[in-house]
Amino acid sequence: MIPPIASRFVAGESPAEALDHVHRVNQRNVRAIINLLGEHYDERPAVRSDAAEYRALAGDIAGSNLDASISVKPSQLGLDLGEDVFREELESIVAAAADHDVFVWIDMEDHTTTDATLDAYEDLAREYGSERSPSDHGFGVGVCVQANLKRTRDDVQRLADVPGKVRFVKGAYDEPAEIAYKETERVNQEYEHLLEYAFEEFEGGIAVGSHDPRMIDHARALYDEHGTDFEIQMLMGVRDDAQYELAEEYEVWQYVPYGGRWKSYFYRRAMERKENLRFALRAILGR
Repeated sequence: MIPPIASRFVAGESPAEALDHVHRVNQRNVRAIINLLGEHYDERPAVRSDAAEYRALAGDIAGSNLDASISVKPSQLGLDLGEDVFREELESIVAAAADHDVFVWIDMEDHTTTDATLDAYEDLAREYGSERSPSDHGFGVGVCVQANLKRTRDDVQRLADVPGKVRFVKGAYDEPAEIAYKETERVNQEYEHLLEYAFEEFEGGIAVGSHDPRMIDHARALYDEHGTDFEIQMLMGVRDDAQYELAEEYEVWQYVPYGGRWKSYFYRRAMERKENLRFALRAILGR
């Protein structure tokens, strides 16, 4: 059982608990991206188990009539074992999700996974999403790109005509300075530039994955200027009030993790932002 201190950031250990949380946020007009916690598997049974759970989850989402999608990590699906393993498991999930009209996001991990992730995304998006608009709800494929990587401008140009969605984030991995911007303001500027390009060149399918009011306000201004469809994505437990407020006017999705591997995820969430750490300390102290 997940203790209350962690339940702000993690929906539970079981799919049923995650779906219950999704039902609650759906009632506040916030949609959900469900992620089974797990990464960097080096044994095939763990990969197969999580892939099977994702396939079942797609059916559960459809059967529950919830407004939700799923999100997977490449290393969770066996990328550390080989790109062929990753491709096999990912395609099995995408095919199952297609049968249930459920959208699949492919998370981005550190820079060593970028090429394999983008290649798999592009192939699957063209195979499964070629007849859909990026703005369509229901089934499709999406991928995440990171503004701190120096290569991302070129990657986004490559993805402009792919029939899927792209989530823009700043980047949370400690990448080498030769391939990544390290200064916060430079990363912010890159993020803004990427959004500007996307709103001008994409036909939709833009996901603003940020809690930063500056980036969200920039996206809102670009929407007013260009009219290109976009959505806002935030983590469960971070700026929840802002999520509900934004959902009154914009499409908002909450990233909802669940599963038995919650301890390391909770630790990262608690430590990465001062307000998250203060919340955790207040819970520990009972104040």
